[in-house]
Amino acid sequence: MAEHPAYPVGLRLTGRRVVVLGGGQVAQRRLPALIAAGADIRLVSPGATPSVEAMADAGEITWEKRPYAEGDLADAWYALIATSDTAANTAASAEAERHRVWCVRSDDADAATAWTPATGTSEGVTVAVLTTDARGRDPRHTAAIRDAVVEGLRDGTLVAPHHRTRTPGVSLVGGGPGDPDLITVRGRRLLAEADVVIADRLGPRDLLAELPPHVEVIDAAKIPYGRFMAQEAINNALIEHAKQGKSVVRLKGGDPFVFGRGMEEAQALAEAGIPCTVVPGISSSISVPGAAGIPVTHRGVAHEFTVVSGHVAPDDERSLVDWPSLAKLTGTLVILMGVDKIGKIAETLVAHGRSPDTPVALVQEGTTAAQRRVDATLATVAETVVAQEVRPPAVIVVGDVVRQGPQGTA
Repeated sequence: MAEHPAYPVGLRLTGRRVVVLGGGQVAQRRLPALIAAGADIRLVSPGATPSVEAMADAGEITWEKRPYAEGDLADAWYALIATSDTAANTAASAEAERHRVWCVRSDDADAATAWTPATGTSEGVTVAVLTTDARGRDPRHTAAIRDAVVEGLRDGTLVAPHHRTRTPGVSLVGGGPGDPDLITVRGRRLLAEADVVIADRLGPRDLLAELPPHVEVIDAAKIPYGRFMAQEAINNALIEHAKQGKSVVRLKGGDPFVFGRGMEEAQALAEAGIPCTVVPGISSSISVPGAAGIPVTHRGVAHEFTVVSGHVAPDDERSLVDWPSLAKLTGTLVILMGVDKIGKIAETLVAHGRSPDTPVALVQEGTTAAQRRVDATLATVAETVVAQEVRPPAVIVVGDVVRQGPQGTA
């Protein structure tokens, strides 16, 4: 008989009995989707992986700790057969055929009545990929197609222009530390949907080049502000464009709420009645040290890390940082925006008890092609910054974790 392609269909399993035979790796991979579908799941298996056992302990599935027995599939709507016993799998498959239960077999797809597609989801859309030619089935090929489609949906490149969704209002998007690949999937998708992008200079600039020609890109540093402070002018620009019915993205470096003044913008939008979506970003305080081979915590070395802004010197009356207390901590200190104040900061830390030999690393333009790392100590960092011509943006790491990475030679 000629081989025909499988007929794709979406099963609505909410409240319906699904029987899973075998509690190994196959079940571990397939059970979460069945649970999410709301199925009444009955697992039959003498043993299970710790993850599957945890699902049973949480009440997400019912586990009968025994081998398969005739009659187990009598009340099922769908069955997943994945035991290590070929004879049991064959018997269960035959029972499924008699009861007209759609059945997937992990050990012999040709003997099954159903195949599991490679699936993925994006914003309420489920993508399922099946190979049409049974003789040429290749799970890696279908998975690769699935990944390409899902990624296209997530970053907005696959949606036809006339079907492109638009998010009303303003999205405060954390762009990450600089490498365009380190923006979140959601942030990238919102950029693809935007009508207007108001960007900081520390945002991932390479992403702006990918935007369609119709998108208006505004440099936040160049917004004229006259009698307004710069931040007020940015707030007003966000509100003005959003009130015109445009989808606006405020693209910021790092995370919007880590020294990014994101809350000030969110508050201004709330007062103006503008919908605001906050998309967290990867903060440079953790990612940049990591990119330079420095863990901000390390077993036996540092059990805490503290992130502070260094844009105000320790002796400045505007400073909100308790530098004497920071000097007494034994963990890692991460300083953002502190290149031009690092001499005074180091002097203050030493004056209040931190050893002058404490290692310091300065990571300039972290995660980008221009990244470089300069090492020093608290005693030498002021002169090192000048001698090595370290310039912002740079993340400064103070503590013994600096010596843990392969370049840790202060």
